[in-house]
Amino acid sequence: FNSTSDLKIHKRIHTGEKSLDCDQCGESFTTSGWLKRHQRAHTREKPICDKCGKSFSRSSYRTKHQRTHTGEKSYSCNQCVKSFSSSSHLTIHQRTHTGEKSYSCDQCGNNYAGKRALIKHQKIHCCFMISMN
Repeated sequence: FNSTSDLKIHKRIHTGEKSLDCDQCGESFTTSGWLKRHQRAHTREKPICDKCGKSFSRSSYRTKHQRTHTGEKSYSCNQCVKSFSSSSHLTIHQRTHTGEKSYSCDQCGNNYAGKRALIKHQKIHCCFMISMN
């Protein structure tokens, strides 16, 4: 942890301590970030992209979206020259180097490196079943 306060906040996860209360409804939270996110439900406030006006349920989603405007790709593969705008995209890419395919189709058993690839694949089963009727 970067600081003792970060460690203290982390420990709350294990102890269940929720010392931050919402002034609207009294619900308690372990971190100020979770409290702030919850309070947006009362105000209906949503983080908005200053480039295109798109709104998001979380500020982290807005931050990730804003990288599409800047072209920023902070996550680099240590095995090749590719870079990505999110850590999840890097993780999926890295599976091309390891051969890991964690997502399995429950209909035919085919395996895929990412959830999106699996979902795209599963659509063939849907259309195939409809055409057989």
